[in-house]
Amino acid sequence: MGCSGSYPGPDSPASCYLLEQEDPDDGRTWRILLDLGSGALGALHHYADPLSIDAVALSHLHPDHCLDLCGFYVLRKYHPLGSQPRLPVYGPGGTGERMARAYDLPDGPGMAHEFDFRTYDTSFSVGPFTIEAIPVLHPVEAYGLRVTAGGATVAYTGDTAPCEALDRVATDVDLLLAEASFRAGDDNPPEIHLTGTDCGELAARTGVGRLVLTHIPPWFDKQDQLADARAAWDGPAELARTGATYEL
Repeated sequence: MGCSGSYPGPDSPASCYLLEQEDPDDGRTWRILLDLGSGALGALHHYADPLSIDAVALSHLHPDHCLDLCGFYVLRKYHPLGSQPRLPVYGPGGTGERMARAYDLPDGPGMAHEFDFRTYDTSFSVGPFTIEAIPVLHPVEAYGLRVTAGGATVAYTGDTAPCEALDRVATDVDLLLAEASFRAGDDNPPEIHLTGTDCGELAARTGVGRLVLTHIPPWFDKQDQLADARAAWDGPAELARTGATYEL
């Protein structure tokens, strides 16, 4: 739904990824969102009814990864079909309080009537999805996410600097969504983000099936990050784009 880094760009909202899996028993399609960053809720309408989402998993609480939860709160509270059941929202500690402040709501109840805020605890299931949240390296509490369903696994780095935990996030996945916010060769501040080179090296080291570079800020030429990743890894690699679909 969105792949622009740090803020919405001219061709994409900020971070949001829709995962769908049909239940083999009853044929129902389950849907979860990884992040719901600035502008992404609007794009979601093109691809799925927002009321059909079964859960949201937030990598961390920077606005470009979570702020459209405010709009989702309004949608679920005031929809013409009536107030909707509480939706599970998984995230770091304090997610409910953070979102209440973002919408200038009192802590009690905040958004607790619309969302069932749940703090990450290793792994959990949503319908056919099994999700593992792995702490990574960022200035705030942040997680990489591994999502498995139907025999396939997608990994999402969230925002992170290079760290040992990233190998656990990415090992043997079919598709790796890797943030490439920094440009190799620049004097980048430590312990914040990955470069395209970091992403390519991670893919080579962990045996991923496909690498998709995401979260590239609009001030960079995305092709530079892609070229750096391909120089470090010779497997399938491409740039994320709004509306791109992968069947695994």
